[in-house]
Amino acid sequence: MTELIIGQEVPDFTLPASNGEEVTLSSYRGRKVVLYFYPKDMTPSCTQEACSFRDSHHILEEKGVTLLGVSPDPVKSHGKFANKYELPFLLLSDEEHKVSELYGVWQLKKMYGREYEGIVRSTFLIDEDGKLLKEWRKVRVAGHTDDILSAL
Repeated sequence: MTELIIGQEVPDFTLPASNGEEVTLSSYRGRKVVLYFYPKDMTPSCTQEACSFRDSHHILEEKGVTLLGVSPDPVKSHGKFANKYELPFLLLSDEEHKVSELYGVWQLKKMYGREYEGIVRSTFLIDEDGKLLKEWRKVRVAGHTDDILSAL
């Protein structure tokens, strides 16, 4: 796991996206990027988070910010999720969780006494030069989009 430090360059990566294309993070240089990691398509909290981002997407666009979501779900699942909820941003598939590990969000989790590895909901604000401006870890969905907009 790479430790991410505010002000330093974030790890670059290329992942398949919900539109069928490959997306490379560094191709967004010159724009701020909100990169958010979420556990699973179509689950209540992940849907609430995605719809909150959808509803604020026009504000992010006006501020010159690109929004990208990442989960371990396959591209096909991302496509269904994006279509069902009319998400105007790309969802990236990290099935082998290599990028999630790079960003330190693939961790041991516990639920109902069971331990398993998965994504801990997290968001990263990246500047136009690919450097980390701010991070939110162990995100609570309610009010999170407002926190990001305030940080911008």
